[in-house]
Amino acid sequence: MKLNIAVLPGDGIGPEVTKQAKKVLEAVAHQFNHTFIFKEALVGAVAIDKTGEPFPQETMDLCLKTDAVLFGAIGDPKYDNDPSAKVRPEQGLLKMRKDLGLFTNIRPVKAFEQLLDKSPLKKEIIKGADLTIYRELTGGIYFGEKKISKDGKTASDLGEYSAYEIERIAHAAFKAAQVRRKKLTLVDKANVLESSRLWRKVVTEIAKEYKDVELHYLFVDNAAMQMILNPTQFDVILTDNLFGDIISDEASVIGGSIGLLASASIGEKHAVFEPIHGSYPQATGKGIANPIASILSAAMLLEHFGLNEEAAVIHKAVDKSLELKISTPDILPDSKITTSKVGDFIADYIHYPEDTNMNYHNIHIGQSTII
Repeated sequence: MKLNIAVLPGDGIGPEVTKQAKKVLEAVAHQFNHTFIFKEALVGAVAIDKTGEPFPQETMDLCLKTDAVLFGAIGDPKYDNDPSAKVRPEQGLLKMRKDLGLFTNIRPVKAFEQLLDKSPLKKEIIKGADLTIYRELTGGIYFGEKKISKDGKTASDLGEYSAYEIERIAHAAFKAAQVRRKKLTLVDKANVLESSRLWRKVVTEIAKEYKDVELHYLFVDNAAMQMILNPTQFDVILTDNLFGDIISDEASVIGGSIGLLASASIGEKHAVFEPIHGSYPQATGKGIANPIASILSAAMLLEHFGLNEEAAVIHKAVDKSLELKISTPDILPDSKITTSKVGDFIADYIHYPEDTNMNYHNIHIGQSTII
């Protein structure tokens, strides 16, 4: 298969982790005889610095012309610490989602067997946790009308949803549940919010088309608590933009590190694949950022195009890296293994899966090379 992939490294650790995902995709292309053509473009703070825009037209044009987008991260302290800034990196992310029509955000969450003791939660609570969050991505309070009074002392954000916006992501979530454990949980705040009551009404009606899927409802405050108390109860979670943003970041503690969580943002014509973590500016250039979330996002890219065997190889390589403790300091505090070394290991595993564990260890501490 031939794929044209736009690469938007972005800010902070974005370029470092995206480089490793690209490295892994190149290994897959070589082993499975595919052709992946990568073209880079600017987004975020680096784009503002060079063009004045967080999502320049040139970047937009590239995304429209390519088959998929591999995205890094957005954000910079100079904007985070300046609430008066009129142009902000995050505006580029929202514009990309809206302009590309990326209304469905998919975030898998898994408790890796090798890392059960790395989570702040008890092993017996998270063991076996395997869920997917479907977050609506282009509606709600993030995209609603925003107002601030002339004196700057009163502000509002309008959270608005149409039945159509709810229907299209609900169908996607139900279809995902059908091929998983056939359970879908709608997370909302229907006891207070009118928009949430619309969500319940629409999703309840759609559920009649998916009789093999069991539908449950949870208020978001209870869902946040249940995510910590009993995450294994969840299969597919469906929720709106704001609640999904919060719930999915909370879910990162299940795996032990936010550096492990991948995501896909899907629309009718376009798709973007990205780690859920931010730009982590404190780690920029230090080689300590975990690239696994970005690498697993690349696996989701392959799955999107039906390359399931190729994606499975990436997952196997990631599992092996965790098993052999080829990990960055977010997982192993005393680790000296860098971002690029993790990428090297996973790419090497794809090339040479039958090599011995000891040979892998030697390679990645610089003692040997594969012949």
